[in-house]
Amino acid sequence: MRLGYFTMPVHPIDRPWAETLKEDREAVILCDKLGFYDAFVGEHLTDRAENVTNCMTFLASLITDTKQIKLGSGTANLSHIHPVVIAQQAAMFDHLSEGRFVFGVSPGALTSDAEALGILEQDRNKMFAESIDVILAIWAGDAPYNIDLPDNRYKVSTDRTQALEIGVGYMGKPYQQPRPEIVGTVVAPFSPGVVLMGKRDFHPLSANFLLSKHLKSHWENYCKGKAEVGVEPKVSDWRVARNIFVADDDKTAARYGRTDPNSPYQFYWSQMLYKMRRGKRLYVFKSHKEQADEEITQDYVMDNCVIHGGVNKVVDGILALREEIGDFGEIVYAGMDWVDPALAKRSLQLMAEEVMPRVNAAIGKSAAA
Repeated sequence: MRLGYFTMPVHPIDRPWAETLKEDREAVILCDKLGFYDAFVGEHLTDRAENVTNCMTFLASLITDTKQIKLGSGTANLSHIHPVVIAQQAAMFDHLSEGRFVFGVSPGALTSDAEALGILEQDRNKMFAESIDVILAIWAGDAPYNIDLPDNRYKVSTDRTQALEIGVGYMGKPYQQPRPEIVGTVVAPFSPGVVLMGKRDFHPLSANFLLSKHLKSHWENYCKGKAEVGVEPKVSDWRVARNIFVADDDKTAARYGRTDPNSPYQFYWSQMLYKMRRGKRLYVFKSHKEQADEEITQDYVMDNCVIHGGVNKVVDGILALREEIGDFGEIVYAGMDWVDPALAKRSLQLMAEEVMPRVNAAIGKSAAA
C-alpha cells in the first residue's frame, strides 16, 4: 500500500496568507523527504480558509524543492477555466516536473466561486464533462485543430489563424504519454460518477470526509465501469483519504487529534460540518439516508472520521479500515493546519517510517496466509 498526502488546505482565516502558503509548501517538501508517493493540493477562489487559489501555480513552486514525490492537482476545477487553458497549463506542468504530475480534476464545488465567475446557474457537472473531453481531444490530436464534439459548448479551432511552419497554432502535449494519470475525488456514497471513471480509466480518490462504511461503494462502482469496457480493475488505482494523526503515545494523539479545543482536527471538522450543512450535503456524514440531521454533530463526525493514536493504534485503525472496505492501493493522509508544527511533522514522520512499514508487513502476511 502506497502513502499519499492531500491538503485542501484549511487554515484559520486570521492567519497571514503568506505564512500559510509557506507552511503548506513545507508540508509537501517534508512528505517528499519521507518518501510519500504523491501530494495533492486543492484550490478555491473565494475561500479565506481554503486559500490556495490555483493548485498548479502552488505546486509549480515545489518542483525544484522536491525530488521524487508526484505533484497532483487536487483538484483543477474544470468549470472555472476554458479547457484549452487547462490542457496547456497541465501539459506544461508535466514537462516542468518531468512526469511527476497527477492530473486531479473536478467540476468545482464551491458555490461562491461559481457566483464570482458568473456560472452559478449553470450545470457545472456538464461543464466538467465537456471540458475533460476537449482536454483529451487536444492531447490526442495534432494541429490544425478543429474540435467540435457533439453537445459540447467548447469549440476549439486554430484553422483560420495558424502558421504551423513557425509553430503558431500548435498546442503542446504532456510529457507523460499518452497522458498523465487522471484522478477524480469522490465524495458521495454510491457515486454513479465512479462508474464513468472506471470506463474511462480515471482513478478514484475517496474523500476523507465520508463515512468509511460508504467507501466500498466507490470500488464496486469503479469495478462496474471497468467490467462494462472489459478491463480488469487494479486495486492500485484506488486511493482512500482519511484524517489521521500519529503521536508517540495515545494520550498526546487523543489530545491533539481529537479533544483539545485548539486541535487543528477540531477546527477542520468545524469548517467541514458548517460548509456541508450550509450546502445541504450532510448526507456525506450519514450512516443511512433517514438519519436525522440533528444527529450529525461534530463529536459524531470526528468519532467516525478521524484515526488517531500512537503507532500501534493507527496501524490497527488502517488495517481495520482495509478489513471493512477491502484492499486499496493508497492511503492518503489528509493535511491539517499546523497548530503545533513539531507534532504535525512528527505525525507525518511516524506515518511514513513506522506506521506504513507495519501496515504493509501485516498485509503481506495476510496475503501469504
